Amino acid sequence: MTLHPMIAALRKHKAGVILIALQIALTLAIVCNAVFIIGQRIERVNRPTGLKEQDLFLVTNQWVGAPTGDDPASIQKLDALLREDLATLRALPDVASVTPVNSVPLLNSSWNGSVALKPDTALLGGKARTTYYFGDQNFIGTLGVHLIAGRDFNAGDVTNKGFRNTSEPSVIIVSKALADTLFPKGDAIGKVIYLDGSGTPSTIVGEVARIQSPATGSWAGAFVWNAVIEPIRLNANFARYAVRAKPGRLQAAMREATPALYKADPMRVLDDDSVKSFADIRAHAYRADVGMAVLMGVICVILLGVTAAGIVGLTSFWVGQRHRQIGVRRALGARKVDILHYFQMENLLIAGLGAVAGIALAVGLNLLLMKYYEMDRMPVPYVLAGVVLVLLLGQGAVFTPARRASNVPPVVATRAA
Repeated sequence: MTLHPMIAALRKHKAGVILIALQIALTLAIVCNAVFIIGQRIERVNRPTGLKEQDLFLVTNQWVGAPTGDDPASIQKLDALLREDLATLRALPDVASVTPVNSVPLLNSSWNGSVALKPDTALLGGKARTTYYFGDQNFIGTLGVHLIAGRDFNAGDVTNKGFRNTSEPSVIIVSKALADTLFPKGDAIGKVIYLDGSGTPSTIVGEVARIQSPATGSWAGAFVWNAVIEPIRLNANFARYAVRAKPGRLQAAMREATPALYKADPMRVLDDDSVKSFADIRAHAYRADVGMAVLMGVICVILLGVTAAGIVGLTSFWVGQRHRQIGVRRALGARKVDILHYFQMENLLIAGLGAVAGIALAVGLNLLLMKYYEMDRMPVPYVLAGVVLVLLLGQGAVFTPARRASNVPPVVATRAA
C-alpha cells in the first residue's frame, strides 16, 4: 500500500483533514497538560505528613472570660486552664495520649519563620525558612512522629509562655529536612541554632524523619518539610489539643471529648467544628486539589470523546462519498482487509500530522502554565504517552466506518454515479 494515492485523496478533502488534525493537536496539548496536573495533584494529596494519622483528632477550644493580659498572673491562669483540659482529655477511657499544639500538618494555620547559625541574623534571611510547632513531652508520641536521632523532650524541658512572648526555648527538635539544610554532614544533634533573629541559642536534641507544614499553599512549597518543634505550652484564650485515641476507638473518643471538657469548665465555646479527625483535616486541606483533578479528568474525557466523534463522523462521510471507488477496488481484487487497512492508514497519517502539531502546542501550553501559574515543567514521557493515546484513539474511532467500507460489495462499481 503506497502513500501517494492516499495523499492525493486527502488533498481533495483539505478542509476535513485540517479540521481533524487541528482537533487532534488541540486534544493532545490539553490532555497532556491536564494529565500532568492530575498526576501532580494525586502525588500532592497522597504525600505522607510524617504523622501516624489513624486514630488522631484535634480539639480546638475557646475560653469565655479568660484573661487576655500578658502579665504573669494571667499567663499562669491560662496555663492552669490548659493543663486542666489536658488532664480531662487524658482521663477519658478511649484516649491514649494528648498534647497541646499550636497547629498540626495540613491545618492551614501555621507559625513560620527563619533559622540561622549565628545570633541576630535569622530575620535578615537566615539559613532556612521553617514552620514552628509547639507541644509538650507527649508531642512526638501523640502525633506519631518518627524520632530518628537524639532524644525526645522530657517534662523538665517543657515551659509555658504567653501568646505574644517572643522568648525562645533552650532545646528543640528539628525535622530531617531542616537538619540536612543546616548541617549537610548529618551532625545536627547537639548543634546550636537561632530562631527568628533571636540572640538566644537553641540546642538541637532530636531529629524526626518527617513532619509536614500546616500550610498547603504553593507559597510554602520551599519549606514544606522544614520544621522546628519547641517544648512549649502556648497560653492564650484559645487552645488546641492533639488527641490520640486508643486503636479503633476514634469515634468514641471524639464523642466523649466535648461533654467532658464542658463538665470540667462550662465557660468555653466548642462548636460542631471544634472536634475533627485528622482524616477530615486532610480531606479539607486537599479538597481544591481533588476538585482540580476531577475537573481535569472530566475535561480529558470530553475532549477525547469529541475528537473520537469527529473522526467517526468525517470517516463515515468519506466512506459515503467513496462507495463507487471502493466498489471498483473490490472489483479489481482488493480484499476486505485491504480496504480496512487503507482507511486505518489514512487516519494514522492525519493523526500523525495532528500529533506533531500537538507536541508543539503541548510544550507551549506548559511553558505558559509555568510562567503564570508556577507549574512544573512537564516531563517528556507525558507528551509521548499523549501521542500514543491520540494515535490509538484515532485507530479505534476509525475502525467502525472503515469496517463498513470494507463490506461494500464489488457490484457497486457497476452502478451509475
